[in-house]
Amino acid sequence: MIRKFAVAMLLGTALSTPALGQPGNANAAPDGEDTIVVTAARSILPANALPLTIDVIGKEALDQQLAISGSVTDAVATLTPSFSPTRQKLSGAGETLRGRSPLYAINGIPQSTPLRDGSRDGFTIDGFFIDRVEVIFGSNALQGIGGTGGIVNQVTVGAPAEEGLSGRTLLQATADNDFSRAGMGGKVAGLVQYKAGRFDASVGAAWERRGVFFDGEGRPVGINLTQGETQDSETLSLFGRFGYAVTDTMRLDLIASRFELKGDGDYAAVAGDKDAGLPTSAERGTPPGAPAQGRTESVALSLTDSDLGGGNFVSQIFWNRSRDTFGGEPNPIASFQDPAIAPVGTLFDQSQNRSRKYGGKISYERAVPGFEALTLIAGFDALWDSTEQRLIATDRAWVPPTDFRSLAPFGQANLELAGGLVRLAGGARYENVKISIADYHTLAATTYDGSDPATYGGVDVAGGSPSFDDLLLNGGVIVEPLAGIRAYASYAEGYTVPDVGRITRAVADTGVDVDDFLDISPIVSNNREIGVEVKRGPLDASASYFWSTSKNGQRLRAGSDGIFTVVRERVEIEGLEINLAVRMPIDGLTLSTGYAHIKGRSDTDGDDVVDTDLDGANISPDRLNLAAAYANGPVSARIQTQFYLARSFRGLVRDPRNDFEGYNLTDAFIRYQTSLGGVSLSVQNLFDKQYISYASDTQRPTDDFFNFAGRGRTFTLGWDYRF
Repeated sequence: MIRKFAVAMLLGTALSTPALGQPGNANAAPDGEDTIVVTAARSILPANALPLTIDVIGKEALDQQLAISGSVTDAVATLTPSFSPTRQKLSGAGETLRGRSPLYAINGIPQSTPLRDGSRDGFTIDGFFIDRVEVIFGSNALQGIGGTGGIVNQVTVGAPAEEGLSGRTLLQATADNDFSRAGMGGKVAGLVQYKAGRFDASVGAAWERRGVFFDGEGRPVGINLTQGETQDSETLSLFGRFGYAVTDTMRLDLIASRFELKGDGDYAAVAGDKDAGLPTSAERGTPPGAPAQGRTESVALSLTDSDLGGGNFVSQIFWNRSRDTFGGEPNPIASFQDPAIAPVGTLFDQSQNRSRKYGGKISYERAVPGFEALTLIAGFDALWDSTEQRLIATDRAWVPPTDFRSLAPFGQANLELAGGLVRLAGGARYENVKISIADYHTLAATTYDGSDPATYGGVDVAGGSPSFDDLLLNGGVIVEPLAGIRAYASYAEGYTVPDVGRITRAVADTGVDVDDFLDISPIVSNNREIGVEVKRGPLDASASYFWSTSKNGQRLRAGSDGIFTVVRERVEIEGLEINLAVRMPIDGLTLSTGYAHIKGRSDTDGDDVVDTDLDGANISPDRLNLAAAYANGPVSARIQTQFYLARSFRGLVRDPRNDFEGYNLTDAFIRYQTSLGGVSLSVQNLFDKQYISYASDTQRPTDDFFNFAGRGRTFTLGWDYRF
């Protein structure tokens, strides 16, 4: 079940995830209804106290989507109309929420590498270990840097509730429509939990082997050698959680995870023909270099007390490291050429992102004694991030080592008026940010085949430590005239930095000093929103309208070699989201629909007036979702269709070949619970629709290696058991 709520843009409120010893996503309220604690909002206030939109994808709904598509990113994208359709690749480049990049987090720990965005942050843990996903919409600074489009917070499994040994297992087998050997895949996962008195432990592992993907015409889906693939790959995910209840209200938790996805490198890319409508494909072969892969390791230690001086105290320290290898192309990449190493046009190389971050969070939340209608929150966040991108064959720095440091105190207030008829929320977060880059030398590449990118030239760049301070404000009001009927309005600011790595590696002029390089200035975006929500009886409905502006925003522009550069310009986005779910008279049957209309434009001529539509690398298409779900006794089932609507891009910078034709996809799922576990069957792309993915249809119209079809009909048979 997906629950939709209005949730405040609490830009600095207390971290309170179940990973930190808090309860699950629902607690019994005095009136018998569930009080939802949205942990990504960093407050223990109930959801109806907070004015913005969030979706909570519960465990049952998440497991259904994982059985259909296999990843948390695909699950979120399928269920969220304002989220871009995924590329079905290891890279999430161009996948946006409300037209801006979301911040992926695990228990509030950011997974992104904003200094050199490798777009692998959606693949850092197996969904088997995720209890629910909280999606906060719109620009915000809840977790500091990165949430310009919203936050996708993956909450891991909680501590065992009962004494003794418990756990669960999962077995899955996946096949393409023709049940070919190459398309076969499988997954084995298990979690063991133990509780004895005040101590508890949870340990698990998940291994998955994915076969080749086939499109609706039975053709192998093309291989993206550079960005990486989830097809023809192996994944190993390890998870551990160890907790100790110091007192009845104080708890210490240690959570560690390791995730690694490796491409097998058994297939080479086969060019398609965009003009003729022929998709890029794949054939047995050995691509050059090491296959693309990603690895993430994370550790977090937290101490929480839900009744410290009558308030809620949360503290956390964390460490996170990622190493993402990008594959090589059949033809040597122009950007990597250096005549001092090898004749121009013959030098093969590939890159690797290396990122490490650590930080801490502390906060305290309490109702004011004697004036309990007012809740105050205060806290402090700190984050250090170090990132570089190296060429692994020749050990050259493509993106120089770059350090990011953020120190952020914050405060928030929430006031209840007229017995809850009206609520006011507001606060501020002060960000002090510093980016440090030592002196460096750009790559030597120049044009050798008459094509772009003539962007480098082996120039010396003076390093520096640009910094900025900003006060990020938020405020909102909720009016709830009747229980279950609410209207709200809110304003909030979020920020990120542009992809500094793309900018620094592309410096081609001599005499550049990083301290004076204005393109490194932050992207500060806002989110203004009005909405209404009705949750009464069988009806669960919501509608919201939002508009967002960033005066010095970021747009990705693809070169002829497929390598993106950053363009800094004004960006304006607005949109409408409508969701409706109705429980039908048939016991267990729910019908639902969701619609999102998003329009984004940028200023391409520098006159501070937006003039050109954002393209498919920067914004999602309009979408209509339809679904029917049934759950009664041992049977649960779902059928869903997503209509991705056609779109033409207009403006000063426009190529009609990038207009989107649109397509629709239908998936189905059914599960039956027995005394020996649950047996499920899911079908992705039920009608075996042949289509070109949104990313390929709207970008790089002359690149025949970038004309990827979507996955055709795919079956997954599963068995799960709890003990």
